[in-house]
Amino acid sequence: MMMTAPVFVLLLDDHASLRRNLMALLEDEGFLVKEANSGEEALQMLHNTVVDVVIVDIRLPGMNGNEFIKSAHAAYPTLHFLIHTGVANYAMPDELRRLGLTEDRVFQKPLSDIHALFTCLRTLSGKDKGKGEG
Repeated sequence: MMMTAPVFVLLLDDHASLRRNLMALLEDEGFLVKEANSGEEALQMLHNTVVDVVIVDIRLPGMNGNEFIKSAHAAYPTLHFLIHTGVANYAMPDELRRLGLTEDRVFQKPLSDIHALFTCLRTLSGKDKGKGEG
């Protein structure tokens, strides 16, 4: 059986119960997950943590998710981002589009299909070696 490299995920969400539940699901699927409850904390963590993809909530205390993505991208241009938001009418700012984010990286809370999130994480990380793609 061919093993793939683990995908390192930073989960940024200020709601502890939601963050912990999603973290458990991700870990059960084999992802290596760190958590942060603010954009400021997440930026600090990026200085000494290996991360492939950050899952970002938009409504956060202090720095919001959009601002976090802009700051993190400026410091770590190869980092990938997914947006996980409860904002029903979330419209991605043009600034984020210019960084390469697309609508298929926006996931609404509550998640209707966790497997779509798993697939997107693996694809973005470049560590999706699974069969059936194509």
